[in-house]
Parts: sequence; structure tokens; C-alpha cells
Amino acid sequence: MTNDMSHAFLYTSPTDPRARPLIDELIYEYDSRYGSYFNAEGAAAELNRYPPEAFAPPQGNFLLLIRDGETIGGGAFKHYDERTAEFKRIWTRRDLRRQGLARKVLVELEEQAGRQGYSRIYLTTGFRQPEAVGLYLKYGYTALFDTSVDPEVYKSLPFEKDISHLVQERLENEMDEPLLRMAGGNL
Repeated sequence: MTNDMSHAFLYTSPTDPRARPLIDELIYEYDSRYGSYFNAEGAAAELNRYPPEAFAPPQGNFLLLIRDGETIGGGAFKHYDERTAEFKRIWTRRDLRRQGLARKVLVELEEQAGRQGYSRIYLTTGFRQPEAVGLYLKYGYTALFDTSVDPEVYKSLPFEKDISHLVQERLENEMDEPLLRMAGGNL
């Protein structure tokens, strides 16, 4: 668990009981915005589309943002391809939005994906989630769709972000001094 002031990130699994608030609110949120638009069985079917193991290291991860013992946010990523992590389930508690919590989750997920060797992020959000679209655009994600077109045309809105600088920073921090000297030409 890593701490950030009064918040803590807990790396765990979607089956952790502390993840229940995240899952329940995501189901509620998606069902209230989309109903059966994407799936006749609603959001629960979408959230259960991937097994918990898809979000487990070494290829994935699942984190919760905890404040005073309560789950207030979270997110996950899974393997998309050799260099790409796919972010899923990014969420903050409804009554705590507009406090920068989603950004905290997003940044932590990016850093963890970089630590796990990914150099690119891919994610999708639904067309009825303008807050998410705004968050991703504000924090350096490239829309893989025409943002001037009504988003309902696309239904699912894909984004990407290059995080290769995070992988490079990780590699540089892991190198010990003799390796740095050798790399710099001082043999």
C-alpha cells in the first residue's frame, strides 16, 4: 500500500471485499447511464466479462483508493498487447467527485503500468461519460476518434497515451552506479 497524504492506494483484486463499493457503484452508474444499451444483461455482465486474474500481476493490476478505511476510488489495468496496458474500471465515489481523485487514480495506474513494463495505455469510455472524456483529454490522452462528431455515433470512445518515459525513468532508477558509468562510456 502506498500513501498519499490522507489517501492510500491498495493493490489488491476485484474479489477483495473492499472492492465491493467500487463494483456496486460502477454497476449503478453504468446501468443508470446506459441501461441495456451495450448488453441486455446490463453493466454487471460487462464488469464480469473479464476474470479477476486478468487484473493480476504480472500482466495487470487492480487498485483501490482508500480514505479513512473507506474505498473512495479505484481502477485496474490488464494486458492489451506486449507494450500496452488497457485501463478499466476507473471510478471515484459519486459524492466525492470534482476533488481530483480520478486524476490520482489515473496517475497511479499509469505509474504502475510503467513499473510493470508497459509503454502505452489504451482505454475506452462510453459516449455518455463526458466527465471521463474531459479527464482523459486534460491529462494527455489522445482521442482515437473525431471529437467534433457526436460521441453517440461511436458508442465506445477509445483513447491512448504514450508512457514510455515512465518505463525509461524506471530503468534509469534501477541501474546501479557501475552500469551508469559503463553506459556513459567511462569504462
